[in-house]
Amino acid sequence: MSADTEIVLDEKVDLEIKQPKRYKVVFLNDDTTPMEFVINVLMNIFKHTEDTAKDITMQIHEEGSGVVGVYTYEIAEQKAVETTTLARNHGFQLQIRVEEE
Repeated sequence: MSADTEIVLDEKVDLEIKQPKRYKVVFLNDDTTPMEFVINVLMNIFKHTEDTAKDITMQIHEEGSGVVGVYTYEIAEQKAVETTTLARNHGFQLQIRVEEE
């Protein structure tokens, strides 16, 4: 190849970047888990303010369930497991679902 030869590439690469799917963490109402415990979990694990935690807790109580956060799958699953473990260690039956958004 001589120094005068010019190489031209006429090639395009299309990148398709997809956002990861999002998953809802849903608390289900039960008759044994105290509201104070749920509020505490919402503030400490899910990082809600006290007012938001109280509002979500009332929604769970009145409607039977409530979305407490939306995350990537790994984070949603980790928060659900952490919360379930904490609830069981305190003797509560709090049920949690992770659902695709």
